[in-house]
Amino acid sequence: MDAEERRRRIVEAARSTGSVDVGKVSADLGVSKETVRRDLRVLEQHGLVRRMHGGAYPVESAGFETTLAFRTTMHVPEKSSIAAAAAELLGDAETVFIDEGFTPQLIAEALPRDRPLTVVTASLGTAGTLAARENITVLMLGGRVRGGTLATVDHWAAGMLSGFVIDLAYLGANGISREYGLTTPDPAVSQVKATVMRVARRRVFAGVHTKFGAVSFCRFAEVTDFDAIVTGTGLPSAEARRYSLLGPQVIRV
Repeated sequence: MDAEERRRRIVEAARSTGSVDVGKVSADLGVSKETVRRDLRVLEQHGLVRRMHGGAYPVESAGFETTLAFRTTMHVPEKSSIAAAAAELLGDAETVFIDEGFTPQLIAEALPRDRPLTVVTASLGTAGTLAARENITVLMLGGRVRGGTLATVDHWAAGMLSGFVIDLAYLGANGISREYGLTTPDPAVSQVKATVMRVARRRVFAGVHTKFGAVSFCRFAEVTDFDAIVTGTGLPSAEARRYSLLGPQVIRV
């Protein structure tokens, strides 16, 4: 087996199971652990995986996207801290958009319970979480439901959004970079996010440090479009400063 075939198998394994372990890959492919580590470094350089202690997990790209169920298992403490910090940016907003994804769903759970809010969302999970709250009115966007993320997309959702003026939008992305902005693999998702960017008065990006530097297929916003970026301390302070020079407040928690 040559290096190209070996690395292809590693990527396939990562995408099918959610992550790969160096020791298991070494045994399965009959190569040394150092060879596997070297392969993972190459794959990370090509933006296909992100290394972690003892292995790696797949990076979302134009042709691959992890499911919501998988996202609920990755970086959960970091995502919870990010969500709490993002919720504190609510200010005097009365209308709020909550994006699809696990971190935005955690933001929804962290919203205050002692004041009236109108929440617009594409996420079935977020709508279900908030619908029973006494002080929150939930507007669920209509449209095609994506099975992997349980969120509505396409022109139905974007059309409904275009008639609103939203005080604050909490958005996620599959990747964020200073050069290419915020990106996502699916054009139907990008359409909804781009519409939110147009109708929101304030915009907050919330995402784990592994999102930074990743680039996917469809760009829906620039870094300069955001008022704030909330992420984890895994993003180096020097890199956080580079993003802040583009305009948004960068909060590392």
